[in-house]
Amino acid sequence: MKVAVVGATGMVGEVMLKVLAERNFPITELLLVASERSVGKRLTFKDKEHTVIGLADAVAAKPEIAIFSAGGGTSLEWAPKFAEAGTTVIDNSSAWRMDPSKKLVVPEINANELTKDDKIIANPNCSTIQMVMALAPLHEKYKMKRVVVSTYQSVSGTGVKAVKQLENEIAGIDGEMAYPYPIGRNALPHCDVFEDNGYTKEEMKLAREPQKIFNDRTFSVTATAVRIPTAGGHSESVNVEFENDFNLSDVRRLLHETSGIVVQDNTDTNTYPMPIYAHDKDDVFVGRLRRDETQPNTLNMWIVADNLRKGAATNAVQIGEYLIEHNLV
Repeated sequence: MKVAVVGATGMVGEVMLKVLAERNFPITELLLVASERSVGKRLTFKDKEHTVIGLADAVAAKPEIAIFSAGGGTSLEWAPKFAEAGTTVIDNSSAWRMDPSKKLVVPEINANELTKDDKIIANPNCSTIQMVMALAPLHEKYKMKRVVVSTYQSVSGTGVKAVKQLENEIAGIDGEMAYPYPIGRNALPHCDVFEDNGYTKEEMKLAREPQKIFNDRTFSVTATAVRIPTAGGHSESVNVEFENDFNLSDVRRLLHETSGIVVQDNTDTNTYPMPIYAHDKDDVFVGRLRRDETQPNTLNMWIVADNLRKGAATNAVQIGEYLIEHNLV
């Protein structure tokens, strides 16, 4: 199994390599791929050094799988070239997510839709992945009508420059700014760029992507996305209205029985999800489960996950594992 990691020198690319190693992904030949300025760099994978190569050389090598985390522009230009060479691309950018001809996949929910013909597969937005993971078993049982989500997203979701900005502010150092304002001791209701409707691109991803993943437009999602001064891990306050009523013990049981979900919900012991405990873990953590007392059939919940792992790298690797297991590459 020849595997290419495109964007190997980036923040998500580094986590991708770590996850591939941890999960013992069946690689016979690994191609580490990056932009021209990184070609020739040496990276270590499983105690073996690899030289970073360029995109054209990677296409020519015809890997079975290429996992992309190199930005939308790179994906739009190069994913079709890999696909034409027979490679199955798993893309972590937003480039292909809402393309009607491409699947948007969270393996636990809809990997069974994949076929050998799917040569470009989209990885959802990090905030979307953790939300739909928690909502999937509840939607199946109670049928969602409307979701209101507010996110509390770490600076790692923006990238290395933002992490450095936060570190500089904590250390009292003037440095390059990733955001238009300080992020330390602050909260910015501004994730990604603003669109004409007043929402940010991040908020619209949260609104649109779940409908595609569930292949269901009978429910709606409205979002407010906020950047907070945490180094890693995204948190979400989710209010979900169902068509059918529920009881909380059944909700907890459904979530507890769902692969990839960890329920942390005991107010007597102050047990609830926090990004500091989600760090470097692949699970999605759910807690603060309580009935919305202002209207019927409505649940409040708090969802936390490591945005670089299940929100990006791990989900992409899991897609690759599914493809191999089901002989789709």
